[in-house]
Amino acid sequence: MNDLSTRHRKVLPDWLALYYDEPLEITHGEGRHVWDSAGNRYLDFFGGILTTMTAHALPEVTKAVSEQAGRIIHSSTLYLNRPMVELAERIAQVSGIPDARVFFTTSGTEANDTALLLATAYRRSNTVLAMRNSYHGRSFSTVGVTGNRSWSPTSLSPLQTLYVHGGVRTRGPFAHLDDRAFVDACVADLRDILGHTRPPAALIAEPVQGVGGFTSPPDGLYAAFREVLREHDVLWIADEVQTGWGRTGEHFWGWQAHARSGPPDLVTFAKGIGNGMSVGGVIARAEIMNCLDANSISTFGGTQVTMAAGLANLTYLLEHDLQGNARRVGGLLIERLRAVAAQLPGVREVRGRGLMIGIELVKPGTDEADPRAAATVLEAAREGGLLIGKGGGHDTSALRVAPPLSLTVAEAEEGAAILERALRSV
Repeated sequence: MNDLSTRHRKVLPDWLALYYDEPLEITHGEGRHVWDSAGNRYLDFFGGILTTMTAHALPEVTKAVSEQAGRIIHSSTLYLNRPMVELAERIAQVSGIPDARVFFTTSGTEANDTALLLATAYRRSNTVLAMRNSYHGRSFSTVGVTGNRSWSPTSLSPLQTLYVHGGVRTRGPFAHLDDRAFVDACVADLRDILGHTRPPAALIAEPVQGVGGFTSPPDGLYAAFREVLREHDVLWIADEVQTGWGRTGEHFWGWQAHARSGPPDLVTFAKGIGNGMSVGGVIARAEIMNCLDANSISTFGGTQVTMAAGLANLTYLLEHDLQGNARRVGGLLIERLRAVAAQLPGVREVRGRGLMIGIELVKPGTDEADPRAAATVLEAAREGGLLIGKGGGHDTSALRVAPPLSLTVAEAEEGAAILERALRSV
């Protein structure tokens, strides 16, 4: 164990997990590559947990940060803040929510926490619907609505949470049904839950479950849910912390795969918009955003330097059509990985869309999750010069592949070849 790793373990919590048997110190990056303290170069297919959305050391972002830092870094929300207003205007414009208001936070956890505060205050209810296998953050309230035991350190919560079927298509009691019947069964389950409880404040759902292993329902499920929720005046919160900004390729927001019944009432975002800077936030209709009847500010949410980074990053993403690149290059990468998986009995499924790809691993000849294999592949990929992530929920184990959206075809092929060798090494 190297000296930094030893020091880490002496002063930081035991539950603060590190990847790899020999933990990695990343010292710098450029484009889709990073380097460690030993000088080794890696193709980055995880981007700081889907956070380096466009590229490492993107000149447009580093220039914006440097120039803003040279003027003023921070003043709080008690003063007018031009970069914050400008980024909020751009986000409201692309949100798809009418009369949108934007509130900035420092993380996805805080964004979801804020959305839960708004929804429960607006509806005067502390009951929340959430999806099984979900993950929404590490604060007290967001742990309380997380439907993934591996990321739920306490059952105590300020909220009453009821969990709905549908976030995982290929496991659970409805997995054997076709897509139409699956949606119908999940809607029937939702209706049944609503018949047994006081009116909930909201349903919070990730269009593609991130930590849960990049699982998703058939397109249109949340549109069908939305129709039922409207009958009971229940709000819909779309957690776009991992799916937003074009990562899925087909849509700018993950909820747009379920848009038949209109946009969500609230959308939360974070991670990729700051390209590594601490930016999160909530988008909501004005009547919901303005429902709080007490003072509420943010000391660090919307600070000038992070807003400058977010604005430069979003501008670059839109001007270079990185959503289209995610669709094209991600489509090639998924097909390449599916071709490999077809030859490997330990791969149950390659799923996802755009540059958000999950590879579920099982013990060959069974349907049993194989977390040991996932750890082995993670190590082997690192040895081959590729960084990936892992995840999963109840009885699942998955590898997570989510490169920066500027990934080239050549880099996709290189990463797929390394990942193929790692998968074959198990």
